[in-house]
Amino acid sequence: MANEEDDPVVQEIDVYLAKSLAEKLYLFQYPVRPASMTYDDIPHLSAKIKPKQQKVEMEMAIDTLNPNYCRSKGEQIALNVDGACADESSTYSSKLMDKQTFCSSQTTSNTSRYAAALYRQGELHLTPLHGILQLRPSFSYLDKADAKHREREAANEAGDSSQDEAEEDVKQITVRFSRPESEQARQRRVQSYEFLQKKHAEEPWVHLHYHGLRDSRSEHERQYLLCQGSSGVENTELVKSASEYLMMLMPPSQEEEKDKPVAPSNVLSMAQLRTLPLADQIKILMKNVKVMPFANLMSLLGPSVDSVAVLRGIQKVAMLVQGNWVVKSDILYPKDSSSPHSGVPAEVLCRGRDFVMWKFTKSRWVVRKEVAAVTKLCAEDVKDFLEHMALVRINKGWEFVLPYDGEFIKKHPDVVQRQHLLWMGIQAKLEKVYNLVKETMPKKLDGQSGPAGLVPGEQRIQTAKAKAQQNHTFLERELQQRKEQLQAAMVLPGVQIKEEPLSEEGEDEDEQDAEEEPMDTSPSDGLTNRLANGLPAGWAAGGDSVNGHPPPGCASGPAARELRAFVEATFQSQFVLTLSELKRLFNQHVASLPRGHVLFSGISDHMLQDTVLAAGCKQILVPFPRQTAASPNEQKVFALWESGDMSDQHRQVLFEIFSKNYRVRRNMIQSRLTQECGEDLSKQEVDKVLKDCCVSYGGMWYLKGTVQS
Repeated sequence: MANEEDDPVVQEIDVYLAKSLAEKLYLFQYPVRPASMTYDDIPHLSAKIKPKQQKVEMEMAIDTLNPNYCRSKGEQIALNVDGACADESSTYSSKLMDKQTFCSSQTTSNTSRYAAALYRQGELHLTPLHGILQLRPSFSYLDKADAKHREREAANEAGDSSQDEAEEDVKQITVRFSRPESEQARQRRVQSYEFLQKKHAEEPWVHLHYHGLRDSRSEHERQYLLCQGSSGVENTELVKSASEYLMMLMPPSQEEEKDKPVAPSNVLSMAQLRTLPLADQIKILMKNVKVMPFANLMSLLGPSVDSVAVLRGIQKVAMLVQGNWVVKSDILYPKDSSSPHSGVPAEVLCRGRDFVMWKFTKSRWVVRKEVAAVTKLCAEDVKDFLEHMALVRINKGWEFVLPYDGEFIKKHPDVVQRQHLLWMGIQAKLEKVYNLVKETMPKKLDGQSGPAGLVPGEQRIQTAKAKAQQNHTFLERELQQRKEQLQAAMVLPGVQIKEEPLSEEGEDEDEQDAEEEPMDTSPSDGLTNRLANGLPAGWAAGGDSVNGHPPPGCASGPAARELRAFVEATFQSQFVLTLSELKRLFNQHVASLPRGHVLFSGISDHMLQDTVLAAGCKQILVPFPRQTAASPNEQKVFALWESGDMSDQHRQVLFEIFSKNYRVRRNMIQSRLTQECGEDLSKQEVDKVLKDCCVSYGGMWYLKGTVQS
């Protein structure tokens, strides 16, 4: 208290923050000069700047009449730099060193703590500095003098040798072409010091005009150093609490932080991990461990974490393989990354690693040569994939690193079913990309053991009989339940349906159809003897169906309504889909549904097709080539006929074109649309229709999903 009384407050000064020049104000620090001379007194001949590098060069005149100036030394320097002949390109046109160049260098990269202050009429106005540059003398003229000296010596030597030596014989010249630059070599070249210097040199100079201290332009610009707003709106940043203001004046010392040991960037302690959200914890753990049983993951996350939330989060970053969770490929290989070994982009790496994971869903053993032969990737990339999830066994191959987790499989059947649907979608993509033969009967995993041994024939027959008996009982029970559900759905108010047995003739026809058509293995196939084209017999027999659409009110069950909603929403965004692509989207949709949803009961291909037709879509009979590689499901193309927007007529004309042509040129489509829809059809409308329904390949246009590369 005594010290405060001895040091009273003499004056309070208002502080204002001016921002008019906040992003443009630089502080130039010149070399020391005598106090009697200021840099404003020295003529500035020229100035230029490179804004990106914050590099400045200035030329200032030298007072050659000053008694301290050595004239003979100035003439010698000019002679060494420009030579005896002076022209327009000479550095010193007066044959005398009469100017000096100054180049800038940054004193600090962080200028947030520095500002220029202007005190006026009892107010202190602060403007933040954008950069602080030190101007130092440049001695580049000495390099020019050395270059001139070397040129003169080379010319003298060439003159002497030309007098003594005779004309040389013609020599053979070998022309060599450089190899194509790899991606890895290009990245090294871009990061090299030589390349960065070249990029800096390529930045153009921006020439500046120098205005002196007493110039009218300088007086005008100096007004911007004053805070323009009198209402105090600009000064909200200066309204700080006492503790915040003290922290700004005395920030914590960075030396104390540097003394603390720093862990590697890829190491995260469990204490730090617990502070992150649950989804980030799961992602970091799986990215580092790569393969983990669910029980181990729960033990790492702690006993207070909800297992349901962990199950929901793990499915976003990992896939289920043999009851264990393996991190997804796109987590390890982000979109813009590439292979450190071969430079292959991330998309190809993810596809190859997905193939390895899919192989481990079929068997505990994988051979590296087979993977390399299918994926066409280098041996180092394939080895990285296998080391993520397997261990090498001599003379056997690579075995999955963890034992089969049957306990998780039994405890979470809904998760297993959802993962199975996701693997089916991945398998379809892999078969299409790698031209794989479809596996109709996947191998059964053999648990913890190695390759399965031989099983006697009698034991296999007994096992098959027991399994067939179990399946027969299960199918009979399911058939009875389906009958009861269909009867309940088909009963209309005031109408009673009498159930009669099928005739022998109908049974014979059903048996004949079953022999001609392949069996549909979806769960609803137990009712094929009561369905016609995927619809109940009562629907198909009636005369109200048009283009395969069932009469209103027939498909009124919860599963039918959910399926109808999915189909309508999908075609509103896609417009054109093949049956194969629609099934893939439907499997993804089912995989995202909660446990116990009605769509898990099973939807057959016939039911899906009939729902598509009932939703206002039509099948486009695209004339595929005779030698096409498309599967039957890929040749079934469905399109939304009416969506309620202005482009319905244009799309219908387009569908009629593709019902007669497999591929079409754009000019044919545009002329047909102009002929059918009028001359006022704009290019934007044609582009919209083509974008909604078609894809371009090799200069031709195809309906979506029908192009065969």
